[in-house]
Amino acid sequence: MFCYQCEQTDRTGEVPGCAGPLGNCGKDEATSDVQDLLIHSVKGIAQYASRARALGAADDDAAGFILYAMFTTLTNVNFNPTRFVALLQEAAAVRDRVRGRYEAAAREHGLEPERLDGPARWQPAADLAGLLEQAPGFRVDAGLDVVGPDIVGLRSLHLYALKGICAYAHHAHVLGKHSAQVFAGVEDGLAYLAGEPADADELLERAVGLGHLNLAVMELLDAANTGTFGAQQPTAVRTTPVAGKAILVSGHDLRDLAALLEQTEGTGINVYTHGEMLPAHAYPLLKRYPHLVGNYGGAWQDQQREFAKFPGPILMTSNCIIEPYPAYRRRIFTTGPVGWPGVRHLGVGDFSAVVQAAKAMPGFKEDGEERFITVGFGRDALLSVADDVVGAVKKGAIRHFFLVGGCDGPTVGRDYYRDIALGAPDDAVVLTLGCAKYRFNRHDFGAIDGIPRLLDLGQCNDAHSAIRIAAALADAFDCGLNDLPLTLALSWTEQKAVAVLLSLLALGLRGIHLGPSLPGFLTPTLVGAMVDRFGLRIIGDPQADIAAALQRAGA
Repeated sequence: MFCYQCEQTDRTGEVPGCAGPLGNCGKDEATSDVQDLLIHSVKGIAQYASRARALGAADDDAAGFILYAMFTTLTNVNFNPTRFVALLQEAAAVRDRVRGRYEAAAREHGLEPERLDGPARWQPAADLAGLLEQAPGFRVDAGLDVVGPDIVGLRSLHLYALKGICAYAHHAHVLGKHSAQVFAGVEDGLAYLAGEPADADELLERAVGLGHLNLAVMELLDAANTGTFGAQQPTAVRTTPVAGKAILVSGHDLRDLAALLEQTEGTGINVYTHGEMLPAHAYPLLKRYPHLVGNYGGAWQDQQREFAKFPGPILMTSNCIIEPYPAYRRRIFTTGPVGWPGVRHLGVGDFSAVVQAAKAMPGFKEDGEERFITVGFGRDALLSVADDVVGAVKKGAIRHFFLVGGCDGPTVGRDYYRDIALGAPDDAVVLTLGCAKYRFNRHDFGAIDGIPRLLDLGQCNDAHSAIRIAAALADAFDCGLNDLPLTLALSWTEQKAVAVLLSLLALGLRGIHLGPSLPGFLTPTLVGAMVDRFGLRIIGDPQADIAAALQRAGA
């Protein structure tokens, strides 16, 4: 195996990357290899799908499969090689169907169908043993000896951004929101990679294009979430237990949470969120369920300790799983793209097994001391008080905004984000999103003229809200985004963060502080290019970074 797609990647060797029998995320060699093969297969589907769509013969079911298949290969999503054997067989069948549509459409247009090579013609073996024999030629660093590390790194940047884009698009897709623009962009991006591009300037330019595509995807997901569950509202969320039977829901998928809440209504079972599910409490059609009683625990990397102590079953939706400890292995369930060997996987929307497990377990014996955190300051909530915010800035009550968010993780250096948030001066507002917020969201930040100094915008995909809010402020002050008194400090772990970063760069935002370390797939040459072109900054001393940000804003 060879993998360097996440921030946890091994950096002890000459070249960053996990290349042993087990990656730092817990992914074993077999799983890594079949994931590489699935990506190769999906590129083959895209080669035909992009051409078929151009001829008016789009296959949106195939596009939906691409989103799901790509999602399964993200960090901390699916560790079960058996699932990938089945997905590879399905991918081959989907490719053949799309090839037929393309060839028929070409002939209808009086064209001779192209005979495509590469992934379009590749056929997976029938079983795991055969697939593992095929795998060595399809690692993410394939072609390194021919094109060199810079080109391989740029190809990886494309691939990982597309993974993040597909994850967000899948969440929107399952809520019934999709667009031909997004499907076409994903298909074109994968088909481009299938051609093994080697022009560095073109690769970098197209990476920025993927940032624009992700902006469209995040807008689509925002419409899906708010259209289905209502616009977020500021909401106090309990963070201590309530006596009674209990189920814990982690991951990212609001649809699965809604289905579970419906299936547990009237049963006496309380439902708690975990990790990136915390913002669910702000959506009106979810918080109307009185048995959605609170949030338990923190970010994903703490789940082994937290899940072991939880007195009920755990439902992992979509992603963010790590190896389950024996203490809870028999009471954790997966659904959607996520999976772990030996853990029971549930079909779409049927959580009766989780409900049954909750009834058989003790739950919390007594109430904990009441403690709350406030969420729900999404785009609609903040834009409704935009005049108050603008007024506070104009009169000097608010001097600066710090957006501190992204993915949390176990690696060293992440206390930087806590220190930035807690070290911001009293006349600064801290906006946050993603699970990095857990490093500081229990702190009482107070308020400025009635405006809370800590504003939780939601999940990582709610970067869309942050962008809309920044754009509204720029309009109000008649300035560009880079002229706002705004500093971005982003924490990254996996591929959705790569897509979000490219979106911010596509908007022309400069001076973003990224950490705790830079992606392993970015060579020193590529880092230099991104620093020169986009003003990208590596996180440093938090107090020095705060002082520099305030000085730049006051200049």
